[in-house]
Amino acid sequence: MSDASESMVIEPPAQEVKQAPQTEADTEAEQLSKEDKGERPASAEDPRKQEPHSRPDSGHLHHDEGQTAGEKVEEEPEKPVEEQETSHDKHQGGQEEEDQESQEMGQEGEQTAQSGEDLVHGGEGMSQEAAELPRGDLALGSGESSLRESEGGEGKGKHSPPGGDPLEDSLVYTATPRTLFEEKEEPLVKAHPLNLEWVFGINQNLPVFSLQDEGRIVILYGSSHTVVMYDYTNNTQHILQGHCSTISCLCVSEDRRWVASADKGPESLVIIWDSYSGIPVQTLFHCHPEGGVLAMAMTPDAKYVATIGAEAAQRVCIWDWSSQREDPVCTAELSAAYGVQDYILFNPSDCTQLVSNSESQVVFYSWNNEKLEYTVPQVTEKSFNKVVGSFSQTVFHFRASRALTGTSLGNLVVWDRIRIPTLLKPHNKQAKKMMHVQKDSITVLTVTDSYIVTGDSKGHVKFFSDQLLLLTWYNHFNLDPVRSISFAKELPSLARGETAYPSDCTIKADKLIIRNFVISATDAVVLHVAAEATQVNTLVQEHCKPLHAVACHPAQPVICMGSYCGVLKVWDYQCKKYICSRIFEKENEINCLTYDPKGLLIGVGFASGAVYILDALSLNNVCSEPFGYAKDTITHITFSSDSKYLATADAEFTITVFNLVSKNGEKSWQYLGRQRAHYKPIQDIMFGINLDSKMPRLLSLGMDRVLVEYDLSDSSKDDLRIVASDHIEQSAVAKCMTWYPPVTKESFILTANDQFKMKLYNSTTKMCRKTLLGPTYGSPLKKIALLPVACSNELKTSYLAYITEDQVGLQILPVDGNPHKSSAVVCHPEGVSSFACSYDGKYVFTAGGGDFTVFSWETNMNALEAAACLGGKDLVPFYSLLEGGRDGELFRELEDYFYYCQLRTQGIDTMETRQVSTKIPLTETPFVMRALGFYPTEQEVEDMLNEVKFSKYVDTGKYVIDIDLADLLKLYINHRPAFGISAYELQHAFEVLGLQNENCGNALNRGELLQLLQSTGEHMTEEELAEYFSTLLGLNPEGGRSELGNYDSAGSKHLLENAIPEEITAEMFTVDILGLPTFILGPEPSEEQLTAQESE
Repeated sequence: MSDASESMVIEPPAQEVKQAPQTEADTEAEQLSKEDKGERPASAEDPRKQEPHSRPDSGHLHHDEGQTAGEKVEEEPEKPVEEQETSHDKHQGGQEEEDQESQEMGQEGEQTAQSGEDLVHGGEGMSQEAAELPRGDLALGSGESSLRESEGGEGKGKHSPPGGDPLEDSLVYTATPRTLFEEKEEPLVKAHPLNLEWVFGINQNLPVFSLQDEGRIVILYGSSHTVVMYDYTNNTQHILQGHCSTISCLCVSEDRRWVASADKGPESLVIIWDSYSGIPVQTLFHCHPEGGVLAMAMTPDAKYVATIGAEAAQRVCIWDWSSQREDPVCTAELSAAYGVQDYILFNPSDCTQLVSNSESQVVFYSWNNEKLEYTVPQVTEKSFNKVVGSFSQTVFHFRASRALTGTSLGNLVVWDRIRIPTLLKPHNKQAKKMMHVQKDSITVLTVTDSYIVTGDSKGHVKFFSDQLLLLTWYNHFNLDPVRSISFAKELPSLARGETAYPSDCTIKADKLIIRNFVISATDAVVLHVAAEATQVNTLVQEHCKPLHAVACHPAQPVICMGSYCGVLKVWDYQCKKYICSRIFEKENEINCLTYDPKGLLIGVGFASGAVYILDALSLNNVCSEPFGYAKDTITHITFSSDSKYLATADAEFTITVFNLVSKNGEKSWQYLGRQRAHYKPIQDIMFGINLDSKMPRLLSLGMDRVLVEYDLSDSSKDDLRIVASDHIEQSAVAKCMTWYPPVTKESFILTANDQFKMKLYNSTTKMCRKTLLGPTYGSPLKKIALLPVACSNELKTSYLAYITEDQVGLQILPVDGNPHKSSAVVCHPEGVSSFACSYDGKYVFTAGGGDFTVFSWETNMNALEAAACLGGKDLVPFYSLLEGGRDGELFRELEDYFYYCQLRTQGIDTMETRQVSTKIPLTETPFVMRALGFYPTEQEVEDMLNEVKFSKYVDTGKYVIDIDLADLLKLYINHRPAFGISAYELQHAFEVLGLQNENCGNALNRGELLQLLQSTGEHMTEEELAEYFSTLLGLNPEGGRSELGNYDSAGSKHLLENAIPEEITAEMFTVDILGLPTFILGPEPSEEQLTAQESE
């Protein structure tokens, strides 16, 4: 804390807004006087008068400024809120001084602003009074939930019927503040294959709240789509999970019992949590379906929640969440001219009043059970003859009628009631004064007990009296701009002789008794400040910029993560302890990193193209200078299995290799060579081992569908050579690859493409040996990796870990297309960048990129195996993938085609005895596929035939020449498009190949279409083209050939010219020629929508 000798100049208040003299009736003056005293005007209706309940305040000390210690205030019994508002007595001397000041400032038609000397004098008296307040007056609740006292019972919310008896065996009813973090006698049974176990990171854009501060320090903050309750004292976390989108706002009740969280996703939710038990007690669905929730506040008694949506025309809603009501109590729609309202707050003295603000406008509200009214007072530079600045936050003053708004120029705008009789409403306010209280931008404004507290853009915290007299300030935190300040609900200790509370800045230098508080900043740092002795502890210090890089040590429970703020941090993920870190000053955007297989080195790639090789223990440079051969972002980095080679891929589609060489008995890393073998971005790189020479192999996979292998043994400096370059995909784009585990005698490379298919390629010949249906969870697989097998794995089963665009999952190997052998959960709603597996396979870590977090997921293979068993054995899982299942029409058609193929191969017109078999010739497979509605390309036909033909070759040395019904069913399911034929692909083809016609559509000329089909791609011969078109158009009287043979194409050219129009559109080609159902093109569905439709 700064020395008391340091002074702060408070400018004299600016001129007030000029007003014409007002004359009010005596009764109206009395009404206003009551509001100045903190009483509710008679005209203000209490929306809860039908459901009276008590409200144990535990966050603020409310001043009843017009009431002396000896006064007895008469209150109406039907207004229980007023009973709470006037429940705090004060000492006689201090109260008389405050009462006199209240009368001066509460008179009608306020005069011009008082001088700065008057404010200082009044503030000194207030500061003395605040220091001498008896501690009993600060007792604002026992920590019990206000909802236990509402609705005529305890613990009543959605979890307990209103008016019913309390559920004494309810976990919510019996929970205490210590329940959640108590050690359980028996560990909970985990029913999911992946369970979120720890969260590294914090959403610095959300406030941080102090939940407990006595005996243990517990805070609450948001991280991606989760809410984290962190027990700093015991270093434990409890994670609240329920949102599928990133959390946009948080709020808590005054007693810290109830927590509300909301998101901005397409299906936005508001969830109310019991912080004692961690149980969600209420969920509000579709509160703001057009954009989600942007801001939220809770009444001090936790009965009502206010939300502001992110719609173009924002809506403000009040929700009675503790009742059975599903719609808001009242709503109001705001004009877009008011700016984006991103902050809202209830008046702690009167929950019928609210305030919200944007950067340019403050809105005051008053509500009851019927409607929500609001006023929008205007403030411009002309109002005070000086620049106001952008608004940050607004709070209600201790005097019920006033409010304060902080600005980016260090000003506080003082709002007060309009005293015109016709506008006599609590929410009708106007700007009365503007006080310049500091030089720096005010980012946080709050009140606690008798103090007004600000946090600013320099990370400082200042305490003011209610007259805006500076009492003390903290300027030694070394923080970025303050994001939130949360005071403990526990009361501070008495100011005795042995206490070490700081002195205020008044002449008397009285002890400043304040509660402990938690402060968070935009640099993802959270501090706990013990006011007594000014002890500061760092609770959280995480990454404040995108975090894309994460890697696990190959033999120890250690994880390393790096972000775009240039921080590289190493954690022990078992003990949850920070080990070491390094801040890179020159290169500050870490994009990828990896451990070498021995665990001695860490390779780090930066967005600038620099490559560092670090010692894994000290994080010091192994090389004297970093490598800087790439000029663009390093996207991939990996070591060889013998730790002698390091390869990187960059955004310029180039592979760079470094190797470890010995010079004069010393080993050092040097540059080997670079090669640009791809013309599109590189999707993945990996090292392997040559089966013959045991030398490292390096492969790269590009978006250009090319798999490239490099010759490391024959390469020399500046000469990186290529062994082979293979085109492995025809229409799909492979996104990732890994080495398939040795579950077979053959060595395979496993890839996953953007059409939800996984493929096995022979590692030597690069022949596609198997195509399988991969996981279909919203988006294709983005990255895959083998999960290390723990020594305790009794089944000795291999598993595959993977990430999609926003999910993380596990897959049981070997892959066979069974959907029940895979499971996935949403990990980062805004997108997951990378992931890593622990050395023992017990944990999977995902990096969220833009959400600045890393999640630790504990694996549970028993749950995954159980799900696979419940899905059925043999063909049962595959039947479920057919439309209609085992008894559906599609399977019956498959059976009919299977036996028809036997007739066809034996001759349709033969009179000989039929030989019924359980198999059909392999050559009949393409015809069955087309009959079922799957039209494979010639390359896909070849892949299908090779898959069956070589399936037993390694074991028996013989080819398979026939196929049974079970294998045919699996072949069909694994090879057909995951979501059927898309009309959008055909539409896109016509947009690329065609020209715009008179109807503003895209069309192809008949001659151009026929020419393209005969010359481009897998082109057709003229005979094939004539046969296919004749059959499709019904020109062939027999509808095509039932048996294999030659087609007579004589005269077909003339028939085609007459049957095919001169100009062909996409719809005409689809409906009239192909005979597919008519389609109406709208917005193309996303992959998530296609997955949802498929699951339905």
